[in-house]
Amino acid sequence: MTHNKENLYEGMYVISATLSDDARHKALDRIQNGITSRGGKIEKLHEQGRRRLAFEINGHREGYYYILYFKAPTSAIAELWQEYHLNEDLIRFITLQVEKVMDKIEFKKLVEQQ
Repeated sequence: MTHNKENLYEGMYVISATLSDDARHKALDRIQNGITSRGGKIEKLHEQGRRRLAFEINGHREGYYYILYFKAPTSAIAELWQEYHLNEDLIRFITLQVEKVMDKIEFKKLVEQQ
């Protein structure tokens, strides 16, 4: 298996809601710069806004959700995850390999129990 292969990824990032707008944008820039500094290329960013978390995480009840599509070498993903674990502004993250970039992202509403 070669480590120089480039794949398309979808990353979901939840950034602390306690940050100012400027600090939140800097935290997002830090994530994007981490990708591009390792040879990656940002394809698309979906800003999902402030949302309540399903459960409390390290004292956080809300966060700002971002979905980022990017191309990067496979070897960069492990390095990015190490960096993410050190980022105190980042509440949660996940990175998945995908086939295509979604132009529009919509979440279905939960059906209320009766």
